[in-house]
Amino acid sequence: MAVRGAEPGVIWARPERAGRGPKPAFTRADIAAEAVRIADAEGLDAVSMRHVAAGLGCGTMSLYNYVPRKEDLYELMVDAVSAEHELWEPTGDWRADMMRVAGQTRELMRRHPWLPRLMSPVYGFSPHALRYLEHCLACLDPMDASYGTKFELIAMLNGVVTTYVRNEIDSAERVRNLPWSEEREQAVRLAYLGGQVASGVYPRLAEAFTQDAGPIDMEAVFRRVLERVLGGFASS
Repeated sequence: MAVRGAEPGVIWARPERAGRGPKPAFTRADIAAEAVRIADAEGLDAVSMRHVAAGLGCGTMSLYNYVPRKEDLYELMVDAVSAEHELWEPTGDWRADMMRVAGQTRELMRRHPWLPRLMSPVYGFSPHALRYLEHCLACLDPMDASYGTKFELIAMLNGVVTTYVRNEIDSAERVRNLPWSEEREQAVRLAYLGGQVASGVYPRLAEAFTQDAGPIDMEAVFRRVLERVLGGFASS
C-alpha cells in the first residue's frame, strides 16, 4: 500500500517529511530502526506500515507523511543495516580485501536474516549503500580492470554470499521445524543415502563418497567458493 498520489522516486531525494505542519515527531532513522527491530524479531513479513506505526506510537496514516510507500520503508531498512559495514583503509591486496568484504557481508546477513530477501539493485542508491560500493571500488583500485568489470565482480560476490546465506538460513529454519532432533533426521537420511550408493547403480557417487568420507567443513567451502570467484576475475 502507498499513500494516494505517491509517485515513483528515490526517497533520499525527498524532504524528511512531506507537507506542512508542526515539527516532525520522528526521523527516518527512527522509522528504519523500528522496522529493523520488527524484522529481526519477527521476520520481514511482520513489517507493515501499521506494525511500524504502532511501535512508534503514531497512526498508520501519519507514517505515510514520512514514508510514502512500503518500498521506501524497505530501502530505509537496507540503508540502516548497511551502515554496519566496517569500512577500512584498503591494504593493496584486492583479493584479500574483497574476501574480508564478503565475510563481513555474510555476518551482516546472519545478524539480519531478512536482508537476503531485499538484496536488489533497486535499493542500491541509499547513502550507506553508496559508501559501501565506493569502499569496494577503493579495495579494487590495484586490480587492472575496467569499472564495468569491477562492478561485475562486486555483484557476483554479493550474489554468491546472498545465495550461501539464504541456504544457511533456510536449512536452519527447516531444522527448527523438525518434530525430532537434527541428529536423528541426519542419521535416517545418511542411512538411506548409504544404501543407495552401495547399490552399485551410482558408481561415480560411490567413488566420490569414498574419497571424501569425512564431514564437510562449510566454512572452508565458503572460502574456496569466494577464492574461485575472485580467481576467475584475476585471470580475466
